[in-house]
Amino acid sequence: MITGVLEVLVPATLANLGSGFDALGVAVDVYLTVRAEPAPCDRFVYSGEGAVPPTPDNLVHQGYRAAWAELGQAAPPVALWADNPIPLARGMGSSSAALVAGAAVADRMSGGKLGKDGVFAVTARIEGHPDNVAPAVYGGFVAALADPPLAVPLPVPDVRFVLAIPAYEVPTPLARAALPGLYPLQDAVFNLARSALWPAALASGRLEVLREAARDRLHQPHRAHLMPGLERALEAAYAAGALAAFVGGAGPTLAAVVRPGLEAPVREALGGYAGSGGRTLILGPGAGYTWKET
Repeated sequence: MITGVLEVLVPATLANLGSGFDALGVAVDVYLTVRAEPAPCDRFVYSGEGAVPPTPDNLVHQGYRAAWAELGQAAPPVALWADNPIPLARGMGSSSAALVAGAAVADRMSGGKLGKDGVFAVTARIEGHPDNVAPAVYGGFVAALADPPLAVPLPVPDVRFVLAIPAYEVPTPLARAALPGLYPLQDAVFNLARSALWPAALASGRLEVLREAARDRLHQPHRAHLMPGLERALEAAYAAGALAAFVGGAGPTLAAVVRPGLEAPVREALGGYAGSGGRTLILGPGAGYTWKET
């Protein structure tokens, strides 16, 4: 077992990409940092915008314990210091980043017995859907399944992401509750066809196809009432030159994919959606979790 101080960086993520509900996601380059070292008893210190109370059931420890359980071993006590710039309940994968960080720490302490594929399988099982944890593990654009655990990284073109992040939260349970239990067949076919366009567009370089690929009938229309001004903001992003625009995860963050050089007009177009107290960010694609030398 590896001892000493470990430090892991895990990216924020945007799930769904519009049409790829619970199946597609992308990492962006803002990172949760977790420092860990063996300790006589569990300890947890959280700081940053996404700070949470230091309870024993925090998600970093949950991922840590689940990874050890997967290895058939009791989790050794650990001290964790987490600095989280990823805002909570905004659709940027804060919970997935925490789970992946904990599982990655356990994997590293075990000498890499799980590997990245094992870390993905463990955290996807906890999360219940893989579209945030997969890019947090592998980076870039990823298509993924939770059962069986399977993730396939996709090509990453030279693009940027303009994010409009309102000040209010949309908790995932509330967003899930807004979805219908049954969908018309034509809506399912509509999304299946467009989600298939994402890997095709990324592989071929036909980025103009992403606008159609991002169209959705399964979740965004049913959650729009939780995000005032969403439809107008999507239209404004396209009018300003976005390649694609979609709600990040359960929202309320709205993400636009843009070519380098078009960030400013799209950012300006989305300022109204971010609203008073909100903000806009320009980010690049993120790497999967990485280790920092300490």
